[in-house]
Amino acid sequence: MPPDIAKKNLQFIARQLGFDDCRVSAAVPARHADAYKKWLADGCAGDMGWLERNVERRCDPREVVAGAKAVVSLAMNYFPGRDEVFDGFRIARYAWNDDYHDIIDDKLKDIRLAMEDMGGEQRLYTDTGPVLERDFANESGLGWNGKSCMQIHPKMGTWFFLADIITTIDLPPDEPFGDHCGKCNRCMVACPTQAITEPHRVEATRCISYLTIENKGAIPVELRPLIGDRIYGCDTCLDVCPWNRFAKLSRETKFHARHVLDGFQLRDFLQLSHDDFNALFAKSAIRRIKRPSFLRNVCVALGNVGTADDLPALEIAAADENPLISEHASWAVERVRGRR
Repeated sequence: MPPDIAKKNLQFIARQLGFDDCRVSAAVPARHADAYKKWLADGCAGDMGWLERNVERRCDPREVVAGAKAVVSLAMNYFPGRDEVFDGFRIARYAWNDDYHDIIDDKLKDIRLAMEDMGGEQRLYTDTGPVLERDFANESGLGWNGKSCMQIHPKMGTWFFLADIITTIDLPPDEPFGDHCGKCNRCMVACPTQAITEPHRVEATRCISYLTIENKGAIPVELRPLIGDRIYGCDTCLDVCPWNRFAKLSRETKFHARHVLDGFQLRDFLQLSHDDFNALFAKSAIRRIKRPSFLRNVCVALGNVGTADDLPALEIAAADENPLISEHASWAVERVRGRR
């Protein structure tokens, strides 16, 4: 099959499966590989040890798939709407419903079957393997990397997931779109913890998304007040991006807000047993951080916005056998009492 026809077929299949954009770049070493290695050497990855493994494979797709010719970058809009849907706490929009890994992985497997019929060998990734996905998205023209390190698309803004297929099929590459942030630095100014220390550089260990999701231990005391009422992730740098004025609701209803949390107050989460937590977040990305880390986050949020009505639940949590929960609950108790 001629390469240009193979590419058009691939893009048609991707659209039929629900992807909002599909573009191609050459399978060559990532442009910002050296910057990535320096970021790791500076200790910016924190507890995300997987980012320090297979560095050379992550920077060069040919190390992942022998004979790789192209990297296919796909985007799927997940925007569930602008209005906050929870009462008294915030969850990053990407986790408002089903886990995107499960949704996108199934679609990628369908694309792989079609590409195998074209005679290619493929590896598929959705945040799950060694590939600098934003570098290849940039090269393919699938938007550009913003100053917050979030990928920005001219039609979707920042509200989309990236997926990659490394393939031996010699697909013709697309042209880069170019950087269109200009002088705007709203994301840098708005970041609650000032984690964006310079354009295109995020100190992960200060980022609220890292602190509430990837971080496995205690949240630094000096950063806890800055987390506010966020209990899983942070959308601030996305919310302020002017390119998001073009954002439209996702076509995939599985990304829209789930209603199982309707009526939940922050203190209600503290009553969840291990089984209750797993049942409540059965299909959600939130389940991945497990109950102790989630309740740690809830305690920090209560320490910031809680009232005297929350003290009984916090005092019970302060006696929890898990030190991660008890320490953060004790901190929250002191914060609430101090406000009284």
